[in-house]
Amino acid sequence: MNKPNVIVFLTDQQRWDTMGLHGNPLDLTPNLDYHALRHTHLANCFTPQPVCGPARGALQTGMMPSASGCMNNGDRLPENLPCLGSLFRNAGYRTGYIGKWHLAGGDQPKGPVTPDRRGGYDEWLGADVLEAVSRPYDCTVFDGDGREHHLPGYRSDALADAAIRFVAKHKDQPFFLFLSLLEPHQQNSLDDYPPPQGTRERYFGRWTPPDLEALGGSSARHLAGYWGTVKRIDEAYGRIHDALLSLGLDQNTITLFTSDHGCHFRTRNGEFKRSCHESSIRVPGVLTGPGFAGGGHRSELVSLIDFAPTLLNAAHLPVPSTMQGRSILTRLDDRSAPWREELLSQFNEDDGGSSPRIQRVGRTLRTRRWKYAVSANVTDTTLCHYPAYTESHLYDLEHDPYELENLVHLPQARGTCETLRERLHSAMTAAGEPACQIHPAESSGRRGQRKLAPGTE
Repeated sequence: MNKPNVIVFLTDQQRWDTMGLHGNPLDLTPNLDYHALRHTHLANCFTPQPVCGPARGALQTGMMPSASGCMNNGDRLPENLPCLGSLFRNAGYRTGYIGKWHLAGGDQPKGPVTPDRRGGYDEWLGADVLEAVSRPYDCTVFDGDGREHHLPGYRSDALADAAIRFVAKHKDQPFFLFLSLLEPHQQNSLDDYPPPQGTRERYFGRWTPPDLEALGGSSARHLAGYWGTVKRIDEAYGRIHDALLSLGLDQNTITLFTSDHGCHFRTRNGEFKRSCHESSIRVPGVLTGPGFAGGGHRSELVSLIDFAPTLLNAAHLPVPSTMQGRSILTRLDDRSAPWREELLSQFNEDDGGSSPRIQRVGRTLRTRRWKYAVSANVTDTTLCHYPAYTESHLYDLEHDPYELENLVHLPQARGTCETLRERLHSAMTAAGEPACQIHPAESSGRRGQRKLAPGTE
């Protein structure tokens, strides 16, 4: 049996509704939409932690952040855990990593990553915190020997070009490539989303998602640039598929497109993610290639922890018992196969630097209809587990898909909260978390406000 090649195409901070298939009217993702329609579109795909490092750890290990220990930015990927790079390498694949890593640990420089902290990948061209060492038109990365390289072109183009070179170099042997872009994440030093030159102007005032239109945040200033970066990402994704087609690899290569988390543009707290809301935790999900052709539009609730076992399963490789995710192929092969009815996400929330700083940790249960979240005000967000939480959010997604009315304080919601509290307890236990207390929210008899100031939710 021929080993299929595998490419993971990961973006940073890309909302699910950037896709045309999710109703975005700006034609930003024609390539992604095309391949999703022909192969498998995971319409309900979620991150287990809406922060860069923990989400990436979940992708590499197939484990919840609290289980792997990668719960915060700056946490190091444990060397003893089976992860994608080492598992595919040990199975005879040539493995490569290109782009942003964010799993080397806070005690390391933000650029080069030492060999013992690369997750077992053979070839390396990246940086641990790419946004700290590069700019949109100065893509600075480091090779396996720690040498600095400045790749020409716009950053997402430059990294996609490097990925195409890797594919062409290894076209005659099975390969596993993980391409990790920074876009559409903001350039932190500029507080901006710089798109390719000349593209921002195309999207000024064009379309604003309903949650951002209602809540504002920084979307009026940032959204045009964000859309421009997404458009260029889709073009890079299309070029990689073109390269596979031209090299005769399209029929034997699996590709996964997803993102580490979304972006709420300072509508839910003082920064861009780190909340329980769809805008933070819901991301695109598209799988193509052997095993996924004709999978169609899928409504199952899928987590990033499902992708490691799915890719291993699709490559006919064993799935380690440490992995907590499930292979999506079981459902593609048999629609009657059991699948989860809810998803657990973990979040750390920071108000963005006010004094005193508001820091919260929380857990989110996402069912088909409900979003239920609990949180705790803490001084130490480095811990993975906390003894007690208080209910903080309840949204009826059937009637309020943009989460504009928080119902958690309504007396009429007590029964729903009690049911979801038990389901959240079960999900946390299944993820390996110790027992904890969840305190009910105070009842106010007043419907949740439609518009909330940042940091007051």
